[in-house]
Amino acid sequence: MAKITKDMGIIEVLQAHPETIEVFQKYGFGCIGCAAARFENLEAGAKVHGIDPDKMVEDLNAAIVE
Repeated sequence: MAKITKDMGIIEVLQAHPETIEVFQKYGFGCIGCAAARFENLEAGAKVHGIDPDKMVEDLNAAIVE
């Protein structure tokens, strides 16, 4: 299974792995449906929210149901 990387789009991750929604919510990504989520990658979104993108990606990968 492919790992989530910080260059992947937010919506791309959610569509491929809906089980990650709880991780996004934990990090304060309440605007999952907002316009920015459609074109921002994980790294950009994390930085806007003041989050360490590497830690968030680690948590997203841990949440993937295999």
